Amino acid sequence: MAHPLKLPESSASAHEHIYRGLRNRIMLGQIQPGQAMTIRGIGEEFGVSMTPSREAVRRLVAEGALSVSSSGRVSTPELNNERIEELSALRSLIEVELASRALPRAHLALIDRLTAINGMIGTAVSDHDAVAYIRTNLEFHRTLYLRAQAPAMLAMAETVWLQLGPTMRLLYGKLQRKAPPHFHKVILAALRAGDEPGLRLAVRSDVTQSLRMLAA
Repeated sequence: MAHPLKLPESSASAHEHIYRGLRNRIMLGQIQPGQAMTIRGIGEEFGVSMTPSREAVRRLVAEGALSVSSSGRVSTPELNNERIEELSALRSLIEVELASRALPRAHLALIDRLTAINGMIGTAVSDHDAVAYIRTNLEFHRTLYLRAQAPAMLAMAETVWLQLGPTMRLLYGKLQRKAPPHFHKVILAALRAGDEPGLRLAVRSDVTQSLRMLAA
């Protein structure tokens, strides 16, 4: 009889489970920049052999979320200033366009939902919970961008978020926030007013201003 915690290694579900689990941890900053892991250790944690672990790591390496050294050491990349600036520019280009496309479909229920999520961000700030802050902040952006009905573009944005996840955790500690991001209120006001130029500027400012602190 198989161990109750052991996933069926012959199934693609084992590989997918590891991939989704690691991807989520990286995106939410639960794995520090440069933190070392091994494929064997990942397999042991998830209760599978090295094969599905290796496949999951390979996918995350292709997405820029992990790197593998010549000795086989697996880690999250430590981003230099140039890479942070590049990813910040990508966020600006992609997310401004997503927000602009979402605006015509930004009904009152969506704005109410975004306002509620922004309140959850405030709770995470009050609780000094960095992971909850990153999770709810990304939920705010993803909820808006889903209205753009541009899945390929949103997938690109999520790949950038994934690469920035560990770095965003460092940024949270540096910012010492006492409230949700200022530009979220500006985004909400622009959505209510149907102000596309104002929305584009607010999103661009929101996704780039904080990252500039790390590249300073």
